[in-house]
Amino acid sequence: MPEKEIACAENRIAFYWQAALENPSRFRLYIWRGNPPGFIPEALALVTALVMFIPILYVLVRGIQGGWDRWLTLLDTRIPHLLWNTLSLTVVVSLAALLIGVAAAWLVTRTDLPARKIWAWLLALPLVVPPYVGAISYIIVFGPQGLVRNLAGETPFDIYSFGGVAAVLTLFTYPYVFLITSAALKRFNLNYEEAGRMAGLNHLQVFRKITLPLLRPAMGAGVLLVSLYTLSDFGLVSMLRYTTFTTAIYFQMGSFDRLSAAVLSVVLILITLVILWLEYRTRGRQKFVQDAGTFRKPLPFSLGRWRLAGLLGLGTVVAAALALPLSVLAYWSYYGIARGALDGRFLEYTSHSLLTAGAAAFFCAVLALPLVYLKSRHPSPVSSFYEKLAMAGYALPGVIIALGMVFIFNSYIPALYGTAVVLVMAYTIRFLPQAMQAEGASLNQVSPRLDEAGRSLGYPPWQVISRIILPLIRPGILAGMALVFVSAVKELPATLLLRPPGMDTLAVRIWIEASEGFYDMAAPASLLIIIVSAIPLKWLINRF
Repeated sequence: MPEKEIACAENRIAFYWQAALENPSRFRLYIWRGNPPGFIPEALALVTALVMFIPILYVLVRGIQGGWDRWLTLLDTRIPHLLWNTLSLTVVVSLAALLIGVAAAWLVTRTDLPARKIWAWLLALPLVVPPYVGAISYIIVFGPQGLVRNLAGETPFDIYSFGGVAAVLTLFTYPYVFLITSAALKRFNLNYEEAGRMAGLNHLQVFRKITLPLLRPAMGAGVLLVSLYTLSDFGLVSMLRYTTFTTAIYFQMGSFDRLSAAVLSVVLILITLVILWLEYRTRGRQKFVQDAGTFRKPLPFSLGRWRLAGLLGLGTVVAAALALPLSVLAYWSYYGIARGALDGRFLEYTSHSLLTAGAAAFFCAVLALPLVYLKSRHPSPVSSFYEKLAMAGYALPGVIIALGMVFIFNSYIPALYGTAVVLVMAYTIRFLPQAMQAEGASLNQVSPRLDEAGRSLGYPPWQVISRIILPLIRPGILAGMALVFVSAVKELPATLLLRPPGMDTLAVRIWIEASEGFYDMAAPASLLIIIVSAIPLKWLINRF
């Protein structure tokens, strides 16, 4: 940064600091843009945002304190290899998911493909299959001792290779691109495409020069989610024996080398920030809105002789991402149940999953309320700052959140270390943004005039929220709780690192049983997680 800009920034900070000291009430009115909230919601929002961000900040501090010798050693040995593995996998999976997601979205929203609503549902369903569960099914079929090897004598590809890892991960992440791009296509203004055709462009040129550029924000959002998930994935890559930053961090923790784990975590945090920055720079200031009264339902594009090819393409994706995993898990669940997999221990694992995930869903719903209320009713740089602090946990892998919890509780609150409280807190930090998004979407649909009407009747702010706002946004609260619950049930790395001794969950038992080759014992728990995860999918599809 040039010296002149640094000096200007320093002068601006000094000015604000002096203004805050001389007249705190006026300064508070200024930073809240003339609409400051009450003390209680502001305090709750501030405390929540700080608690959500402190574990991440602590990991950064511990990583920086790792010392130059440790940094140089890791830079010479592990970090270059991990960078190549992680970044190459992220790029390949993101591009493949983009290709599949955009093509599938266009086929089910803009063509005359038969049974398009059914295809839309089937193409979204792989989102509820945890990737590590999908990896188990592919190991059973294509592994060195898998079904294909036993029947044909050899497998068509090595499931433990880079290509195998990228292919399996793509199958269970492309729905992010598919759902968001489908939503954009459904709201697309056809006037732009018609103007292109009137200018003499053919269908392919219209799609390439008009439709794709206007879909870029939606495509970028989907690719961002795929990239962040690929960076954070632990279960699938560990099942398929592929080393990335998340697996390296986990195994460093297993060897009690926490400083090296912190150093690797800092590098992974920097990669995540770079990806977020690139997405922001690519998107720039793009903003497209649908003019009132201009929306028209598009006429289906006739595929003609390509209809069969479209059906085969979608059928292949659905078979690989949904039919194969479900059929394999159903087959092995039959044998697992016959061997007594549904015993008292299975019920114990289920209860642990339900209790911890349910507690996290409740706390996320409660803690999200002051944050979304300030953002909606008191928009300002302060409320945006609180929101960004609270959202930080969702952009980072669960293993980094868990590492921060280990550092903090082991060093400063040892009485709670090794208890379910730490695990529930990690879930809350990791998935609070899901509750914030759901509650914020509902609150934005409630007119602020209802708040003003309540206050004009003499209700204090907390009664306005409890008597007027909460009943109106109840569907959003429940939807957010459902999303957090499902995500917490599936969460693997944070659970592996933070679960109390003897408190295994369904996700942990799936990972342990599958790692030891007991697929019949892992299959029933895998099916149960998929069934539970399918509950909020209908809400997700309806929302988009």
